[in-house]
Amino acid sequence: MRDAAAREALAGLTEREKAVLALLGAGASNAEIGAQLHLVEGTVKGHVSAILGKLGARNRVEAAVIAHRAGLVTAE
Repeated sequence: MRDAAAREALAGLTEREKAVLALLGAGASNAEIGAQLHLVEGTVKGHVSAILGKLGARNRVEAAVIAHRAGLVTAE
């Protein structure tokens, strides 16, 4: 079930941050996210930090939960 509050939280993210969050939510490491999005790992870390701050999440797990609740991560 999708959560309206989680979807609203994503409104403040850039499209790139949403792409990073989707992969993070799927369990990808920073290196894997970088490889898929053609970014260096340091850039991914910067995006993850920005995402955590904008979402008010304490860690990657909380951010991943928000991504799932918002429907950003789909089951394959």
